Amino acid sequence: METTDFAVAIMAAGKGTRLKSKRPKVLHEVGGRALLMHVIAAAKSLVPAEAIYCIVGHEAERVQAAVAPTGVNFVLQEVQRGTGHALQILKAALEISTAELPKHLLVLSGDVPLIRPETLAELCDLHLRERAAMTILTAVPDDPTGYGRVLRRSAGSPEVMAIVEQKSLKPDQLAAPEINSGIYCFETAALFSKLDLLSTDNPHGEFYLTDVAAMLVADKRRVVAHQAASVDEVLGANTIAEMMHLDQSMRSATARRLMAQGVTIFRPDTCVIDAEVEVAPDTVIEPFVQLLGATKIGAECLIRSYSVVQHSTIGEGVTIRNGCILDHAEVGNGAIIGPYAHLRPESRIGEQAHVGNFCETKKTTLGRGSKANHLTYLGDAIIGEGVNVGAGVITCNYDGVHKHTTTIGDRVFVGSDTTLVAPISLGDDAYVGAGSCLTKPVPAGALALTRPPQVTKEGWTATRRAELAARKK
Repeated sequence: METTDFAVAIMAAGKGTRLKSKRPKVLHEVGGRALLMHVIAAAKSLVPAEAIYCIVGHEAERVQAAVAPTGVNFVLQEVQRGTGHALQILKAALEISTAELPKHLLVLSGDVPLIRPETLAELCDLHLRERAAMTILTAVPDDPTGYGRVLRRSAGSPEVMAIVEQKSLKPDQLAAPEINSGIYCFETAALFSKLDLLSTDNPHGEFYLTDVAAMLVADKRRVVAHQAASVDEVLGANTIAEMMHLDQSMRSATARRLMAQGVTIFRPDTCVIDAEVEVAPDTVIEPFVQLLGATKIGAECLIRSYSVVQHSTIGEGVTIRNGCILDHAEVGNGAIIGPYAHLRPESRIGEQAHVGNFCETKKTTLGRGSKANHLTYLGDAIIGEGVNVGAGVITCNYDGVHKHTTTIGDRVFVGSDTTLVAPISLGDDAYVGAGSCLTKPVPAGALALTRPPQVTKEGWTATRRAELAARKK
């Protein structure tokens, strides 16, 4: 396939009223990404972003803002009057903005997230090989009722005789198994020559792109079909229930792909793993784990149940114990996290470091081999190697207006229940006594503590009890 000969149009203007949602249909998510983002990713495997045109309409600004980072073009269909009308709008836009029209146009639906790049490549290859004016992607579901049918000239022939909507099927056509997916390849000149001839003489008063097939057949132009390997590839979603069916299908496929690559996933049906997630071999994922976004996990890790890892990078040999939450965090090789630890954005945990139960980090670097094992908050902190942070230590990073940094050198010992009021620095090999509240820097190798002297009053308990007894008389 010569990709320079193709442009891609993605239909993304519809409301999706049956979803009963304020969110534009194409921005609903399956597999951790918006429907439209999946389709754009498939299209970008064939052509560069500048050759992709998203036709937007309902909540156009919101849709454009969501997918603008992909670099695709946008064409506005202010009033949605059908698929044929959408391409009429695209035709007008291309004739104004493009010096030379693409030879071929691949038309996709923005709500068909499971479409595979391989299938699109096969469709385009057949289109070129057959020298077709129009090539239709089809599928064969268990029950084709409700779908438009593709009628071939003869069994085994790629050539299409007609596309017939469900309501227009004749009795002898009801058993026709092959459905129209709404995904097409066109010879651009042939398509554009017919768009202005489309009629709204139909129950919905819209311009139907499927009518182009009949026009081309009448002109004795070649219209052919290619059947997708799986019907799931071409399924859209008109309800939340259908959306969740697609989500389950995509996540199941992701889990199967990872297991085929050497990842052990116990009870994969209980795990939520986004399509973009990467996991290296020999990592074990226990039940009820969520791996979300652009998360990358190295080899020989253990991710224990009920942990949620989002947009994070995990090194090799890492153990994430039960119930941890990691969000935009980095964890070095051999580190141990949790149980019930929370690594917030910009947390960088070094190799062999430990972040233990009920610890929270935010915008913090914890050096190699350092440990914060219990009930600790580390925010806006830079912590060196071999540091021991005791239970209940808090870095006071916020003064009510600004955030301030705590800097801790190598091999520092911070005693339990210590409060470090930032900005503050502790030098290498410093010791901080338990229960201290520090507001000033601690030099390297120094001991700092702020506890008041202990007062012990012998016999106090008996005396106090006697006083209380006397008051009751």
